[in-house]
Amino acid sequence: MADLEAILDDLDAESAELDELVARLSDAGWHRPTPAEGWTIAHQIAHLTWTDDKALLAAREPDDFGAELVRALDGGEGYVDAGAREIAETAPPAELLRRWRAGRAALREALAAVPDGQKLPWYGPPMSTASMATARLMETWAHGQDVADALEVVRTPTARLWHVARIGVRTRDFAFLARDRTPPGAQFRVELTAPGGAPWTFGPDDAADHVTGSALDFCLLVTQRRHRDDTDLQATSGAEEWLRIAQAFAGPPGGGRAPGQFAIDPPPATEGTPSAGPKE
Repeated sequence: MADLEAILDDLDAESAELDELVARLSDAGWHRPTPAEGWTIAHQIAHLTWTDDKALLAAREPDDFGAELVRALDGGEGYVDAGAREIAETAPPAELLRRWRAGRAALREALAAVPDGQKLPWYGPPMSTASMATARLMETWAHGQDVADALEVVRTPTARLWHVARIGVRTRDFAFLARDRTPPGAQFRVELTAPGGAPWTFGPDDAADHVTGSALDFCLLVTQRRHRDDTDLQATSGAEEWLRIAQAFAGPPGGGRAPGQFAIDPPPATEGTPSAGPKE
């Protein structure tokens, strides 16, 4: 059984690391473009803020989430992005930072208070509290990567990547279905080298198709923060098809990043943000 408190602690740590990157930015720094087309650093934090707000609604008032689903259906594919834009373009940076901090603290408290075994409504299938917390960690890490790339900061990978890798493996079939393709019938074997060198393995030992490589590159790929060609991952032909379309996030297929977009090592960090060596 998943240890909710441990996942929430990891989510707090991931959020705090991103907070450190943005807390000392000037107003101009908040409006720096990120690799996500049309999104500034403010948009990235606003997206996390908006989604935390919706997760808080699901945890505290699950019976009211049906109305939210109606709004999402009416808003179409641009519904989530529109919510982030509204926050980013109306809240001054200091207010946005305050709101993000308050929202994530409230979400932790609310998730911890959900009765054991209760599922939370969401835009897809209902989720356990552990799954919700893990999804929030994955999104925080992924959008944090966009912020780090915008600031030319190289983050140090941590054991928290395990959560992201696990979601990346578990969403394999979704990636195919999102593109109207039939998922493979058999499981794949995924063997990753964790930060620090330990092995992380997923799937049966005797699987015909497999993926090997660094956990960092796998996580960058499944969150579409790096192009397949810019990773160290090795795969059999069957698994290669998956790696070309992998996505750990819900919603329509993303555009991802261009090959070679991050091929050159970034220069030293600016805006007072710390550079910590080879990171997420």
